[in-house]
Amino acid sequence: MNKTVNINIGGLFFHIDEDAYQKLSRYFDAIKRSLSNSSGKDEIMKDIEMRVAELLTEKQKSDKHVINNKDVDEVIVVMGQPEDYRIDDDSTEPKTEPFYNIPNRKKLYRDKDRGLIGGVCTGLGHYFGVEAVWIKIIFLLLAFTSFGIIAYIILWIATPKAITTSEKLEMTGEPVTISNIEKKVREEFESVSNKFKNANYDEMGNQVKSGAERVASGLGDVIMKVFGAFAKVLGAVILVFSALSLAGLFIGLFTLGTTSFVNAPWQRYVEAVNYTDIPLWIFGLLSFLAIGIPLFFFLLLGLKLLVTNMKSLGTAAKYSLLAIWIFAVGALVVIGIKQSTESAFEGKTVQKEVLNIQPTDTLQIKFVSNDFFSKNVYEHEDFTFTQDSAKNEVIYSNQISFEIKSTDKAQPYLQIEKLADGKSFKEANERAEKIKYGFKVVGNQLLLDNYLLTEMASKFRDQRVELYLYLPKGTVFVADETVQHFDESDNDYFNLHHSSDKYTYKVEETQVKCMDCPPEENEYNDVEGGVQTEEINIIDESDSSETVTVKINGKVVTETKSGKSNKKSKLTVGSDGVIIKTE
Repeated sequence: MNKTVNINIGGLFFHIDEDAYQKLSRYFDAIKRSLSNSSGKDEIMKDIEMRVAELLTEKQKSDKHVINNKDVDEVIVVMGQPEDYRIDDDSTEPKTEPFYNIPNRKKLYRDKDRGLIGGVCTGLGHYFGVEAVWIKIIFLLLAFTSFGIIAYIILWIATPKAITTSEKLEMTGEPVTISNIEKKVREEFESVSNKFKNANYDEMGNQVKSGAERVASGLGDVIMKVFGAFAKVLGAVILVFSALSLAGLFIGLFTLGTTSFVNAPWQRYVEAVNYTDIPLWIFGLLSFLAIGIPLFFFLLLGLKLLVTNMKSLGTAAKYSLLAIWIFAVGALVVIGIKQSTESAFEGKTVQKEVLNIQPTDTLQIKFVSNDFFSKNVYEHEDFTFTQDSAKNEVIYSNQISFEIKSTDKAQPYLQIEKLADGKSFKEANERAEKIKYGFKVVGNQLLLDNYLLTEMASKFRDQRVELYLYLPKGTVFVADETVQHFDESDNDYFNLHHSSDKYTYKVEETQVKCMDCPPEENEYNDVEGGVQTEEINIIDESDSSETVTVKINGKVVTETKSGKSNKKSKLTVGSDGVIIKTE
């Protein structure tokens, strides 16, 4: 039975038997004696202990493994004997190292001592055995894509930095032996010592000062180059935008300018909304100057940003273009004011037509189209140019609205209001009178045109027709499906149900009722016999009783509350006439 000892080597905890512990202690003591005259002895011993701890860790098969003499001997074989690796002086030739079968394994570390940023590229160079500059070039090329930046950041985070001497030897693939550890520590120690010993502090101060100046100057050059590159890109963008815009304006000017000689298909639509009667080519030229001159100066700005030595435009040319631009903008403002005044007034003509329909008849209301102009009765064109059956050019429009209203007269009648805009009431009224609109009564059918016509000379001035059908109390009618597309009646008075065009409506005292609509469509309480609901809030804040009487669908309902209560009650009348009370 061997006694075990718990030891801590290089920050790691081990179980070791007493014989192995004594052998390992003697080994460390021998190393310390061999390094008694060495510089950086403490640093060397620290690295040796960490390397020994690493080798012992590899031999542990479980947490309960106990280090024995065999394990210590194998570690000593790898690390070597102290007397074989002693280096007393730089001038003394080192003894030939005995051969040990030590695996030459490299580990990936970040070389922060030689790296510029994180030491990733230098560490990869050590690991793959290539110059770090090639790794840096690869990362610079990949930096133009997001992959290069992300890969560098991941490697920076995931790769440990080589801190200890053992880690630095593993990074370069050198065996981690006492000799190599001592050499590495002595080299670093002497390098730092020589730098301080040979330092010329006055010269260093001047170098720091001049270096700071060079850094500042270099930083300024970099900033100027960045701004210069940005200016070039901005200049190119401004140049392309200005050139394309000017080309588009020129094409537009050419197109408008040819309307006096070429009958363009869209010419009539432009002339229809040109209330000023100014030739379109003049309007196009003014627009080209008002927009094109600023674009021309933007074009020059883009060229100056791209061409450093470009000559500036002459003063006379600048002021001439500025004067032309002011004139063009002013002329466009005047034209705009005139354009708005041409439609400042609204004219209207009113025509009333009595409908000879018997009170016992059911009036059929329907909109119809003219097959010569359109086969679609539901269309809504603001205006279009066409020819009538006599080959006359006319303006065709579907700006028709329809509304049902009540009247106290015995006979129903149709009121036709024709409206148009103009620069005065007189002109607007004259234009409204020229609107052509038709309807007819066939038996009990009221057939309304879904369009209006006006002559080309009137141009388009928002011509429209508003139809008002006045029906006396008791009139029964049916609205065709076509009415849905033109109806603008007040829903509180007449609610047109779109679920069917077969419903029958009846004009009553204050509202048009639907006689056969489904009860669930009683949104405006206009369905005859539909479900109606009224909510009565009865709040009694005292102990006294309160009685509330309400009339629902013509039936009187009385609700009495006794005692103190803050509850709310609701009274409803179902389609079967039963009064329902809910809490």
